[in-house]
Amino acid sequence: MRAPLVIVGDSLLDVDLDGHADRLCPDAPVPVVNVDDEWLRPGGAGLAAALATRSTPDVALVTAIADDETGGRLARLLGEVAEVVPVPLAGGTVCKCRVRVGGQSLLRMDSGDGHVERAPLDARVHRVLDAAGAVLVSDYGRGITANPELRERLTELARHIPVVWDPHPAGAAPIPGTRLVTPNEAEARRLSEDTSGSVADVAARLRRTWRCDGVAVTLGADGALLAAAGTTQTIPVSAGARERAGGAHADTCGAGDRFASAAAAALLTGAGTESAVTTAVDSAARFVAAGGATGLSLKTPDLPAQQATSPGSAESAFDVAERVRRDGGTVVATGGCFDLLHPGHVRLLERARELGDALIVCLNSDRSVRRLKGDGRPIVTERDRAWLLLAMAAVDAVVIFDEPAPAAVLDGLRPDVWVKGGDYDPDTLPEAAVVRGYGGRIEALPLVGDYSTTRLAATAAGTQPPQEAT
Repeated sequence: MRAPLVIVGDSLLDVDLDGHADRLCPDAPVPVVNVDDEWLRPGGAGLAAALATRSTPDVALVTAIADDETGGRLARLLGEVAEVVPVPLAGGTVCKCRVRVGGQSLLRMDSGDGHVERAPLDARVHRVLDAAGAVLVSDYGRGITANPELRERLTELARHIPVVWDPHPAGAAPIPGTRLVTPNEAEARRLSEDTSGSVADVAARLRRTWRCDGVAVTLGADGALLAAAGTTQTIPVSAGARERAGGAHADTCGAGDRFASAAAAALLTGAGTESAVTTAVDSAARFVAAGGATGLSLKTPDLPAQQATSPGSAESAFDVAERVRRDGGTVVATGGCFDLLHPGHVRLLERARELGDALIVCLNSDRSVRRLKGDGRPIVTERDRAWLLLAMAAVDAVVIFDEPAPAAVLDGLRPDVWVKGGDYDPDTLPEAAVVRGYGGRIEALPLVGDYSTTRLAATAAGTQPPQEAT
C-alpha cells in the first residue's frame, strides 16, 4: 500500500453567488444582482486536498478551522474528500465570496480574521506526518507555515521524502531541502523583489535563496518555467490543452492548487522533478479546460445537492462510478436535457447501458437548459427529470450539472465511455478533450426515429415548431 500524500496548509471556504442583473441600482451606477444560487467548495489547502484525490487515493489534510458557522460548512465539505487533522486557529474561519453574473465575477468579498496559533502540535499531527509518503505545503498566508515545531518537522521529513511548497507572499519561506516550490509569476516576482528581470533569473535566484532542489514558476497558458540543478527550462502546455484552456473567459481559480497537488502526487509515485512538473502542467491545463474550481462546487443547502440517487439508495453518481471501477467494471455515461422523455431517449439510454456495467446520466440543470433552449424550457423541472430517468432500468445514477457542457463533472466521474447521439461530432464536443485526456473513449450512437422534444412541445401547444429540432 502506498503511503499517503499529506497536505499541510491554510484552508478557507470559497463561495460563489451566481445571479442575474438586468438593472442598475437607483442610488449608484452599479448593477443590482439577483442571486439565483449559492455554491460552496473548500478553498486554499482544502481545495488542494480535494484536487489531490484526483491523482492519489490516500490524502490527509493538516489544517485549522474555527468553531463557527463558516467553519462548520467548511468542515462538512472537507470531510467528503480527506482525513482532516486539526491544528488550533485563533479568530474566524476565512471565507472568500465571489459574486458572479453570466459566469463573470463582479466582485469578491473576503471575511474572517483566522490565524493559526504557534501552539505545540498534538500527537495526531505527528502520526500523520510520520506516515507521509510526500507532503504538499499549501500556504495561504494564515500562519501555519510559521509554526516553529512544524517547520522543524518538515525540515526533517524533506531529507527522506518529497516536500512540495506552494508559497504565499504573506507566508513563511519554504524550508531548506524542499524538492519543489511552485509560485506563480506574480508571487515569484514579489517574493524575489524583482519586477523586471527574466522569469528564469527570478526562479534561479529564489532557488538559491530558499536552498531548494527546484522552483517551478507557473505561467498560465504558457506552462511553467523550471529551475533545477543549475539549469532552467520552459515546460509548455500541449497544443490541445492550450486551445481548450486559453479562452478569454476561462476560470483559472484553483489552477495553482491543481498544479501543486498533481506535482506532489507525481513525486509520491517516484517521478523525477521534470516529469512531475510536466504532469502538473498537463493536469492544470485540463483542470481549467474542464471549468476550473467551479466543478467542485456544491449547491447549498444540501450536500451533495446536484446528485440524484435511486429510490432507497444513498449512492451518488460518484459512488456508483467508484464502486463499478473497484469491481473491475466499465462505467458508461451520457448527458443531455432529457426534457419530455421520448422513445429516442429511451433507446439511446438502453443502448448506452449495453456498453458497460453501469450508466450514469449527466443532466442539464434547469438554468443550464434555459441558457441553451430559451426561457420556455425546460418543461419538466430538473428534479422530476432526474427521477424519471432513475425510474428507468437502464439508468444507475444521475448527476445534475449547471454549466452548458458537463466537462467539469466528467473530469470527476471519469467514465470509461462517454455516449452521445449520432447527431453530434465527437471531435467538436466541448467535453471531448476532458474525456480523451484521462483515457476515456467517446461513442456516437445512431439516433432512433425522428423524435424531438421541441416538436413534441410545439405540437402539444398547437404551434409550428422551428426548423431545427432540439
